[in-house]
Amino acid sequence: MADQLALLPKLHHQFPKTRYQGSKAKLTKWIWDSISFLDFDTCLDAFGGTGTVSYKLKQEQKQVTYNDSLKFNYWIGQALVENSTVVLEDHEVDWILNTYNDSYPSLITETFQDIYYLDEENEWLDKVIWNIHQMKNIYKRSLAFFALAQACIMKRPYNLFHRKNLYVRTANVKRSFGNKSSWDRPFESWFRHFVAEANQAVFSSGKACYATNLDVYSVRSKYDLVYLDPPYISGKGVAVDFRDFYHFLEGLVNYSQWRDMIDMTSRHRRLIRQANDWTDRSRIYKAFERVFERHAESILVVSYRSDGIPSESELIRLLSRFKTDVRIERFRNYQYVLSKNKRSNELLLIGQ
Repeated sequence: MADQLALLPKLHHQFPKTRYQGSKAKLTKWIWDSISFLDFDTCLDAFGGTGTVSYKLKQEQKQVTYNDSLKFNYWIGQALVENSTVVLEDHEVDWILNTYNDSYPSLITETFQDIYYLDEENEWLDKVIWNIHQMKNIYKRSLAFFALAQACIMKRPYNLFHRKNLYVRTANVKRSFGNKSSWDRPFESWFRHFVAEANQAVFSSGKACYATNLDVYSVRSKYDLVYLDPPYISGKGVAVDFRDFYHFLEGLVNYSQWRDMIDMTSRHRRLIRQANDWTDRSRIYKAFERVFERHAESILVVSYRSDGIPSESELIRLLSRFKTDVRIERFRNYQYVLSKNKRSNELLLIGQ
């Protein structure tokens, strides 16, 4: 009976649909099929991102630690990976959406006018994120934030916050992309929709899982397997900077400190930029080397793209310094949204 119950998470719980740039949602089954034969129980998802890989490993009854240096991602990992029993009840959703006074903070209303959302939507966001921050249960708070973040993304052209472009949504023109009905659907409706998606995803695998919010170099090193899916630098040296793409979500989880984090000279009010080894082509090699060395006693599994920096051969050479057996799996002809490169392969390097 216990073995039969262990199968239930795979059958009845699904990771919510994700709209994040670079998500591995469509590759998760391939990744699992490529590593399922490996002998491991404890595992670290060091650049957890959307949480799709961590969630799959949890479904497979592994003891998972999800980590991400971005706090908004960490809250999502907390909601869907670490959390095993807590859901948001209808009356709690109503509480989040209710108005309790006439003097809510107005950071979004004042700072982001005509940038991402309409004035009344900005006021709604100020109220709801403030209410969410008042929640005492960390998992209920994180579930609520997940729903809010997904609603924010759904109402954005390109699902990103990389430019000031509210006009794309509001202009009365014929469009060749996007879904204006999704953009214009009320925030409250989207919020309730994504609460339901998050609630159905909550389950217990019977193993303790954890979420951490650490710099990747600071994560402890005692895991059977370490999965690495770092930001990608293209062959032309253009980096994917998730903090830049989703700065608005990072601001929401740091609401009380957000004003001091904003680069007010930027038109779209991004966060003040921080140095990052993983988006700097001159430092990326040393970054991989440091992480490989830190987790040299673990099985190392690396997701990357064949057209990136470091190159495929360079990554193999780096990984071979710490592992005697390096194998490569390829997912051919996979193209990310917004990517124009149709010739790159998704790579999975496995070092033992």
